[in-house]
Amino acid sequence: MSTADSGSSFRLTRTQWLICSIAAIGFAFDIYELLMLPLIIKPAMETLRTPFVEQLVADGMPRPDAIALYLPGGAEYVSWVRTLFFIPALVGGVFGLLGGWLTDRLGRRRVLTFSILLYAVGALMAGFSKSLMFLLFCRCLVFIGVCVEFVAAVAWLAELFPNHIQREKVLGWTQAFSSVGGMLVAAMNYLAGTYAESLPAISGVHEAWRYTLISGFIPALPLLVIRPFLPESPEWQRKKDSGLLKRPSIGELFSPALRKTTLMTTIVFAASYGLAFGAIQQLPQILGAKAIGTPKESGHPEIIAAAKAEVGDPEDTNKDSGKPAYSGKQKGAAANVSDKIVAGVTSWQEIGGLIGRALLAVLTVIIISRRSLLRIFQ
Repeated sequence: MSTADSGSSFRLTRTQWLICSIAAIGFAFDIYELLMLPLIIKPAMETLRTPFVEQLVADGMPRPDAIALYLPGGAEYVSWVRTLFFIPALVGGVFGLLGGWLTDRLGRRRVLTFSILLYAVGALMAGFSKSLMFLLFCRCLVFIGVCVEFVAAVAWLAELFPNHIQREKVLGWTQAFSSVGGMLVAAMNYLAGTYAESLPAISGVHEAWRYTLISGFIPALPLLVIRPFLPESPEWQRKKDSGLLKRPSIGELFSPALRKTTLMTTIVFAASYGLAFGAIQQLPQILGAKAIGTPKESGHPEIIAAAKAEVGDPEDTNKDSGKPAYSGKQKGAAANVSDKIVAGVTSWQEIGGLIGRALLAVLTVIIISRRSLLRIFQ
């Protein structure tokens, strides 16, 4: 290794650069995948609700009432949004708890590679969803991959850089790419909304949300190229070959020596992640234009006005009321406009997150101790 033991030098070997690159890509697309659903949930619901609406109509419910259930604020809409946010996170969390066991048993490189491929393929499949249940299944695959990948990447990097100063720098720099992932998904959603009509049709239509989902396959491409050149963790390999690889009991985290630290860090992380991602993931739903031209119309006034200006006057007539109504094509165009504007807001949000990470790193490493920093944020 070309880095001095003191950690003062930060030069990396080619192998270390490759591993750090894969880890950074993985961390970036972790957030890319997490922030994808808030950007696409409304247009996806508008498309995938059709079988449910038709079944309700066939059972005798008036079509306007059936559609209203699946509009933002409707009972079924709220239920499905909660399901799509909560169930994949729960499934991913369960598999994330198994991530340490999997990486010990199968190796850091193998688990990291498989987990990235899993969430990339899950995202690709999600773009071709024809039902909400299939979208839910694909999002579960994505979250399993994301949660396991995080565990494998941290373990791999920690063993690759045994010097604690160097290890902290590497983990800090690679995890900073999480905010880059947030900016990338916002940019991709904007591009999908801009060029949707120029892209190949999926199920006969050009819907920006599908192309945004499919873009989650991107991290698999560099991985397939770099994978043959990536070594296994030398520390893991040494312990495995010598028979010293032993999985510690999770009960040790709650031993008298570690119980307080375990409980406090769990509470702090749960509260901070819940607050941060809860607020971040709801922003696109609050701002985006919904059900334009109907009594259920909602969203930010400027976004609604921009969407209406783009599509022009209604081209159809409502079958029940006889009033002018937007055609399906106009609704799709309005949704794409809304997606572009919301994506722009999200990108600025993530730029703020990246700046915040940099400032936090400066505070932690250069200015004050970690203990003092925790007191500040308390």
